[in-house]
Amino acid sequence: MALKIVYKICCGIDVHKTFVVACIASTNSNGITTYKSHRFSTYTKGLRELLQWLLDNNCKDVCMESTGKYWIPVFNILESSCNIILAHPKYVKAIRGKKTDKKDAKWIADLFKHDLVAASFIPPADIRQLRDLMRYRFKLICFMSSEKNRLQNCLTVSNIQLGNIVSDTFGKSSQKIIDKLLENPLDTSFDIGSLIHGSMLKKLPELELAVDGYITPEQAGKLKIIKGHFEDLESRKAELEKLILALAAPYQQELDIILTAPSFKNIFSAITVISEIGVNMEAFPSAKHLCSWAGLTPTNNESAGKKKSVRVSKAGCYIKPLLVQCANSVVKSEKHPEIRNRYLRIKKRRGHKKAIIAIARMLLTALYNMLKKKEPYNAELYKKSDAFPAKREITVEQAILLAQLQGYKIKPAI
Repeated sequence: MALKIVYKICCGIDVHKTFVVACIASTNSNGITTYKSHRFSTYTKGLRELLQWLLDNNCKDVCMESTGKYWIPVFNILESSCNIILAHPKYVKAIRGKKTDKKDAKWIADLFKHDLVAASFIPPADIRQLRDLMRYRFKLICFMSSEKNRLQNCLTVSNIQLGNIVSDTFGKSSQKIIDKLLENPLDTSFDIGSLIHGSMLKKLPELELAVDGYITPEQAGKLKIIKGHFEDLESRKAELEKLILALAAPYQQELDIILTAPSFKNIFSAITVISEIGVNMEAFPSAKHLCSWAGLTPTNNESAGKKKSVRVSKAGCYIKPLLVQCANSVVKSEKHPEIRNRYLRIKKRRGHKKAIIAIARMLLTALYNMLKKKEPYNAELYKKSDAFPAKREITVEQAILLAQLQGYKIKPAI
């Protein structure tokens, strides 16, 4: 039986850096498909010519693969006039040895006309802009962390042991001491008491020992550059956060709802969630689909009745770390027993890492329902997961395994 043709007239686009190849597949009433291919430049003029070519051929359904960032300008031009399906390259990859640009475009069109392409989630334009800014903020935070580590390495090389005494090398007192050291690296006999906070006076003898090191002129110069770069990154991050807050202002209602979820106390954590999944949960058929999209569900990999690797996918590389971080925080608190107790039960059987992924999935499921119903977090909905089942039965082998996981040594009965 032949596959059903869903799209009578559709287009497959193979995207490259400097050009795109488009192939329109037109199917008549007899089921015969004809193809028309054309190559266009990726300059704005060329993309507008592509749009006009599609409209002239009465083609409104378009499918293209997401190649790096090159698909974004094409998407921006076609978005207003066409129904665009963006596909992951692994779902539209052509057969090896039969690949040319024209054949790739034709292959994408053939798959798409039978509705065999899984569409990627593309949020609205304003959410995409918010996502771009939030991801850049994440990169700036990573740069700042790198500079902190470099400064600590310079202090260690110079045998300045501040990190062993203070909890934060970038605190006010620590920075005053470092600035004083950089004024004259060869003089370490200055009065530290006038530089530190009152609560640190009890650590004064240890601090005097900690700053007794040897900073070479080269290390002093490197420290000044690192400090300057870190301060510049800090100011750039503050400017970026102003842009983000202004762009996120229309979603204040959704942000307030997200901030009621366990462990979501920072406004930028809530903005990260919205920037990644949007506010319209109709884009995902269910919470399970959203969790799968975020890479928080085990993969299906079974053959000949044997289950192979079930590890989570690499998807959700921005939202998954945030949810895992929130999960690690909330399981340590007694304020949400419905989450902590579930974590402890899973940890006994599966270990810490799998239990944390399960809690991250639980948080994302809660966020999905909160945004869909426009309701704050309700712990009562998860109390049933905290209750033990009425019938609890396990086999002898399972009981022995459970005892071994608890650290017991099994001895034979006498």
